[in-house]
Amino acid sequence: MADNFKFASRRSVVLGRNGCVASSNPLASQIGLDILKKGGNAADAAVAVAAALNVTEPMSTGLGGDAFCMFYDNKTKTVKGLNGSGRCPQSLSLERLKSEGFDESHPLPPGHAHTVTVPGAASAWVDTVSKYGSGKLTLKEILQPAIELAENGFPVHELAAVFWEKGAGVLQWHKNVHGKEMLLNGEAPKHGDIMYNPFLANTLKELALHGKAGFYTGRVSDAIVQVVQQHGGILTPQDMATHTANEVEPISTVYRGCRVWELPPNGQGMAALIALNILEGLDLKTMGHNSVEYIHHVAESLRLAFADTLQFCADPEHAKPPLDRLLSKDYATQRRNMIRNDRVIPSSSLLTNDSDLSVGTDTVYFTATDSEGNACSFTNSNFMGFGTGLVPEGCGFTLQNRGFGFSLDPTHRNALAPGKRPYHTIIPAMVTSPDTNELLMSYGVMGGYMQPQGHVQVLLNMLEFGLDPQKALDAPRFTLGKGKENIHKPKTLLESLSLEEGIPESVKQSLATLGHNVEIVSGHERALFGRGQVISRGSSWWQFSDTGGEGGINYRGVTSKEVVYWAGSDPRADGLVAAF
Repeated sequence: MADNFKFASRRSVVLGRNGCVASSNPLASQIGLDILKKGGNAADAAVAVAAALNVTEPMSTGLGGDAFCMFYDNKTKTVKGLNGSGRCPQSLSLERLKSEGFDESHPLPPGHAHTVTVPGAASAWVDTVSKYGSGKLTLKEILQPAIELAENGFPVHELAAVFWEKGAGVLQWHKNVHGKEMLLNGEAPKHGDIMYNPFLANTLKELALHGKAGFYTGRVSDAIVQVVQQHGGILTPQDMATHTANEVEPISTVYRGCRVWELPPNGQGMAALIALNILEGLDLKTMGHNSVEYIHHVAESLRLAFADTLQFCADPEHAKPPLDRLLSKDYATQRRNMIRNDRVIPSSSLLTNDSDLSVGTDTVYFTATDSEGNACSFTNSNFMGFGTGLVPEGCGFTLQNRGFGFSLDPTHRNALAPGKRPYHTIIPAMVTSPDTNELLMSYGVMGGYMQPQGHVQVLLNMLEFGLDPQKALDAPRFTLGKGKENIHKPKTLLESLSLEEGIPESVKQSLATLGHNVEIVSGHERALFGRGQVISRGSSWWQFSDTGGEGGINYRGVTSKEVVYWAGSDPRADGLVAAF
């Protein structure tokens, strides 16, 4: 696999008045735009994109995984949230695992069938359409483009081919008899190959015809249960039939005149909000973009945010986190005072309950906006590449291994338990005006622990340094954790720092003198830094004020006559923005 992943060209920010769709695959973005042109709204378009990406990027996403959604309703000027993550099987417990030889010292392998939680994506897709959709298009009409893509074949894009090959090993496993359904002549398809997935097309047809019942009962459910149990898991038909997605109240904070929205636990969106609260008291603009001082302070804020998140983030139905305290400005001041200009905070000072969770970086994030001013921010994931790699017979998708995100420490808030949702990495985001509640931006950055870090960095690129959405995504990023190991465990997460190629070697050396364990990552390893999409909304892309260290933005007003969508798509992926 040639590693010639260089950024040798530029992209302009894409403009549109009637709607935009930004995703990691051009075919999927176009499908979303077609749905908008047929009268669908942002939620309809997002589900069409989710289905299309299941076809074109099955190594990252699909019906065997989970999904989270945020929807901005322009009529009510409100942000709504949907948690589409699945739960642990009711018969699986720490005691059961211990009897099979698994505990904190001997964790489950990431491909074990016990790591399969109930796939939540199908329910999230249906509920997104029924709760937030336009009502003008049926679920069948929304899923039909993806069905045709799977039946008629599609050309595999460059980076999709790279990561398909990277994950193909789990599909070629000798006991995984149906893995060949996701391969081309027994191998990962190459860049430009035409790939077909008739089994996935049939699954999508059943979902389109029968809704959630077409997935959580009947043939598809039976096939999921069968393959899990064949490989040592204990998922049951009852686990499948009783699954539901849940509407949730998004959480937020105000940073520099913008209200930033995330979903609550069991997702890790709280990490981005905690970090932004800490950073609000610093003069980042004067430090300079991606300077030593800037990276040091942002990284330290993120380390503090993750220390809290790793300790408190869990299924709130089992362990409610103290969000009021963690998201308060007073608490942020206390944490900010721990940051030193001349050295890193010792990892021993960052309490995490010694959690040790491994997190994958393979996810899709996409967003859509429509002519009515609505927006949908959506993320869908298998967790680690193809997840477990287990393929239910005749279904055309792999099953996630999201249960690997549980702690096996019985005292931890995120400890595995029957019917519990694990710590989840996939997080969509939005930004609104705290004064008028107008939508300012729908955005996200996919990729494990990088996601809240990407949310923070892309937002800072725009609010502090005036970069438009495309430039904000283009800019080199940094992340906590070691890139080359690609393990992303909290102990590594809090003790090392990776810089993307494009950040000078001199910056790396100076960060090392402050105590950072730092490296520069290049080539296809840049997947570590995530892949994002941004759609902002305003009369200009945003009007910035230059008020010394105070920063912030001035709005010329978001009016019906002046509204323009300003959108960007990450160069670290195959995707683009489709607009009209």
